[in-house]
Amino acid sequence: MKVKVVTRILEANERIAAENRRLFDEARVYVINLMSAPGAGKTSLLEKTIKELNGKIKTAVIEGDIAGTSDAERIGSLGVPVIQINTGGACHLDANMINEVLESLPLKETDLLFVENVGNLVCPAEFNIGEDMKVMLLSITEGDDKPLKYPLMFQESSALLLNKIDLLPYTNASTEKIRKDAMSLNPSLKIFEVSCKTGKGIAEWADWLTEKVRS
Repeated sequence: MKVKVVTRILEANERIAAENRRLFDEARVYVINLMSAPGAGKTSLLEKTIKELNGKIKTAVIEGDIAGTSDAERIGSLGVPVIQINTGGACHLDANMINEVLESLPLKETDLLFVENVGNLVCPAEFNIGEDMKVMLLSITEGDDKPLKYPLMFQESSALLLNKIDLLPYTNASTEKIRKDAMSLNPSLKIFEVSCKTGKGIAEWADWLTEKVRS
């Protein structure tokens, strides 16, 4: 019975995700589902990315958190449209949560919509929200064992950003091991090394995004 219930939930989610996809296509919006563990730096990455894209790509953001509005307030201070979704305990956003807030966003005036998912390395990768691609952010301070411990997120993502790379000398993590293990799970994975503190890699990441949006 449990398997049937889970299957029905996922099937219902896929139906709503397809409707979201239709709305995004109609508005010609490129959508990124940004995923990571808590504290990996998703909001900091968005701040840096939005500033880098300013004047080139019109962005909007959906912020997902269990509670609170601090991340949305940070993004809102940049002058871009932002909507906060509080899940009230759920460890991920789903297609219906996204669908319910789309009317509040200026989709037709948006080129790129970032969805910052709830901080979790498991659940967000399981639920399609109608995005063009999933992107994973991994802080180097989390260690180099995550690809083999949490394979699904690496398998489902189109890009992996290794964040806080400026702290690498102070950890025992190996970027070579992360790359090797991640690529063994997903050979087509695009990998960037970035630092939201120093700005390293942000321009390269933003240029890659711009190509995706305009293609």
